[in-house]
Amino acid sequence: MKSKCTILILVAVVFCSHFTAKAQFTEFEHDGITRQYIYYEPLDLNEQMPLVFVMHGFTGDANDMRNYSQMNQYADQYGFAVCYPRGTTDSSGDRFWNVGYAFHQNETVDDVGFLTELAEYLQLTHGLNPNYTFATGFSNGAEMCYMLSCQAYDTFKAVAPVAGMILQDILDECDNSPPIPLFEIHGSQDNVTPLDGDPNNNDGWGAYPSIPFTIEYFSDKNECTTVETETLPNTDPSDGSYIISEKHLNGINNNEVWYYEVVGGGHDWPGAWGNMDINAGEEAWLFFQKYIDDILSISNFETLEKNIFVFPNPTSNLIQIGNSTQFELQEIILYNTLGAVIKTKLINESIDITNLTTGIYFLNIKTSKGSITKKIIKN
Repeated sequence: MKSKCTILILVAVVFCSHFTAKAQFTEFEHDGITRQYIYYEPLDLNEQMPLVFVMHGFTGDANDMRNYSQMNQYADQYGFAVCYPRGTTDSSGDRFWNVGYAFHQNETVDDVGFLTELAEYLQLTHGLNPNYTFATGFSNGAEMCYMLSCQAYDTFKAVAPVAGMILQDILDECDNSPPIPLFEIHGSQDNVTPLDGDPNNNDGWGAYPSIPFTIEYFSDKNECTTVETETLPNTDPSDGSYIISEKHLNGINNNEVWYYEVVGGGHDWPGAWGNMDINAGEEAWLFFQKYIDDILSISNFETLEKNIFVFPNPTSNLIQIGNSTQFELQEIILYNTLGAVIKTKLINESIDITNLTTGIYFLNIKTSKGSITKKIIKN
């Protein structure tokens, strides 16, 4: 097994020499265990009152995560509250999040329950918005993000794992959970959590799929219909890496799935070490902020979801678009499952699919209050 422990200890030593600030831990009881966390709230919370959880890696700690992620700085800049929860220690004395590593089969701590209850407690006691609670984290903390996306989706509305993976056992049980937006940042040369995955558990963490497969899985789960790719500006050529952005868009409920491949990057938190073109913490927040903006731009998404409908579905010829609200229909775009545009029509309440082959399609309906995507079945 490659030593994720050793690598993270070295990282912690390097960065503790640069960031020596210590924060006050607060205790929180869960399942008879005294847990700890660091909470930071800027002087000016933005009007959406959001909360971001930031989780450390295996053998790491909350205070180190606070320091090298610089999330307090971004909390001040953008106006969100931030929580740095602290994992428990395993039988070897290493601090961790219990995502089900192969060597943690005897560990029973319920971290999903802890993080969920802590989030609800902070929402209540600090007046934070339960609709805008998010999670990001590094390595083992990133893997906890994946677990939350499948098992705590009612509490955490979007996640942004950095240098993480999803264990196959968790993925196998994720099919029936609702989709939420997801954003992964991952180095192409990561030798701790390789881009190609480890389906046979050669490294001892447990079996997990490749990162590209994982992104496709969550893109499909979110029913994203288009993909946009670009190379981000290489603002620091001396770091030996650059970033390719891959954004899966127009998903259900306007959800998006983003993937930044750090070409030449290792097992890193960009902006702290490794790639210096971006800061992973800021990028995670901007992803969360886009989720908030998309929800607000619709004004009341549930109303749009309930009152814009398509019929008949399935159908063999004409799709009608019903609108029981005052939302003005502006454009309808039909995509296939590969994200290719099949048809586009302006201000129309029907679309003819008679000549299309049998299968699944996606209809993006743009209105004066935002857009919504519906799955269409051609029979």
